[in-house]
Amino acid sequence: MLKRLLPYIKKYKKYLILACLCVIGETVFELVIPALMADIIDKGVASGDKSYIISQGALMIGCAVIALILGIMYARFAATAGQGFGAELRKDEFQKVQNFSFANTDHFSTSSLITRLTSDVTVLQTAISNGIRPLVRSPFMLLMALFFTFTINANLALVFLIVIPILAVGLFIIVRKVGPLYRLMQSSIDKVNTVVQENLNAIRVVKSYVREGYEEDKFNKINENLKENSEHAFRTSVWNMPLFQYVMYLTIICIIFFGGQMILKGSMKVGELTGFLSYVMQILNSLMMISAVFLMLTRSIASVERIIEVLDEVPDIHDPQNTELIVHQGNIDFKNVYFKYKEEANEFVLTDIQLHIPAGSTLGILGGTGSAKTSLVQLIPRLYDVSEGEVLIDGHNVKDYSIEHLRDSVGMVLQKNTLFSGTIRENLLWGNEHASDEDIKWACHVACVDEFINQFPKAYETDMGQGGVNVSGGQKQRLCIARALLKHPKVLILDDSTSAVDTATEASIREGLATLKETTKIIIAQRVSSVQHADQIVILDDGHIEAIGTHEELLKNNKIYQDIYYSQMEGAGL
Repeated sequence: MLKRLLPYIKKYKKYLILACLCVIGETVFELVIPALMADIIDKGVASGDKSYIISQGALMIGCAVIALILGIMYARFAATAGQGFGAELRKDEFQKVQNFSFANTDHFSTSSLITRLTSDVTVLQTAISNGIRPLVRSPFMLLMALFFTFTINANLALVFLIVIPILAVGLFIIVRKVGPLYRLMQSSIDKVNTVVQENLNAIRVVKSYVREGYEEDKFNKINENLKENSEHAFRTSVWNMPLFQYVMYLTIICIIFFGGQMILKGSMKVGELTGFLSYVMQILNSLMMISAVFLMLTRSIASVERIIEVLDEVPDIHDPQNTELIVHQGNIDFKNVYFKYKEEANEFVLTDIQLHIPAGSTLGILGGTGSAKTSLVQLIPRLYDVSEGEVLIDGHNVKDYSIEHLRDSVGMVLQKNTLFSGTIRENLLWGNEHASDEDIKWACHVACVDEFINQFPKAYETDMGQGGVNVSGGQKQRLCIARALLKHPKVLILDDSTSAVDTATEASIREGLATLKETTKIIIAQRVSSVQHADQIVILDDGHIEAIGTHEELLKNNKIYQDIYYSQMEGAGL
């Protein structure tokens, strides 16, 4: 599984190799120090040779300084490799999310995707930055230290044949239990992010309903759940330390006991036992580092699985190959269209849709809540793909156009208006980054943005705040319409996009849209007044077309339209 992520380290392979070489060099110089210390005791101290003690001592200091320098160099190279890996992985993961269709995005919650792009990637880059050293150093030091211990006294070194299997079994049990706990912990982080994101997005609603206490209680429960899951995971993993310390001290006691017996018998020198104990400490420290690496890898694997789920998600909407089709007019046809959001769903959201929308005409869509009005128009720019049948633009299936060109030819103002942090001009330029000042003024005039833009001291340079918090709902809708108009689309879809503006402003917008003779306009609305001047009006009911006609025809012949019209006229006091 970890092999899947190797391509992301390729760009930083040089730094990874240099970091590994620094660790090996550092380890070699550290391993030389106990041997030099043993020589000082057995030769220099025993014979009283001060010059030998000084020369060997200076050599020890030199080895320590070189090891320190190599350690600093390792830290730099490892940080570069780890952070670079994280940046590459995060970039590719974000790019993959950008290619998701709405259906793909529905497989993950927004908070889960955020966690997978941030927390899970951070776990992996930390594993690289902090894991190279123990991963390379521990096996190398273990083997070298074992070699030196057998060189000093092979009989005494046999104690490791008992110690290492005991530690291996203990580590296996801990890793096996802690793996699922780490996965559960990351899922708990998803839930915390969900609550925080939801609360911040709806902070005005929370305050207006005085629900701060309720939100705090909800967050505290989720936060407590994360704390419990994290504590459970770390409580299990922390058993690694006492296990290794217990075995380590027991091993040292045994070596001191048996080594002392050997010294009394004359089969071992004091310096040899001192050096042997130094290597024993290095062996046991290596084993502890190896166990820490296994625990780090266990947590990393939990994050890797979550990241790979995103990378392996197959976008269900694909670009056709070698297409050069261009939308010229904007004729739209729905032919025997059926649609459902999930293949396993029992019922279709849209059923047997047959509809022709001539280029340059205006189509109004009315229907009750849940009648699938938004679902219908989302099929045109392929935000979702039809389950059966086909949607045609200018006689060609929408699947035959490149996704970029298709969506650039269809201007869509979604039901939920979204503005971004930045200035009004920067938000408008989302529609066309090369738009001139004249283009911007034209779009704002059609969308009636010019009615309020000069109320702001900085006009188009006014900062919107995050999510457009500095403008009202109606102003936000008009800005979104202007943004879509800047694309000069062949098809313009307004999904209930004037619900927050007054009827006079709506009439002005409608008059402005009427001047777009070469643009096919589709208007979804709740008010009859919003669509009554359309060339044709579609009545949707429970996912199927109930009726099609002009305002006069439907008012005369269709019961649903009559009910909507007269109820609204009555509500308006007319």
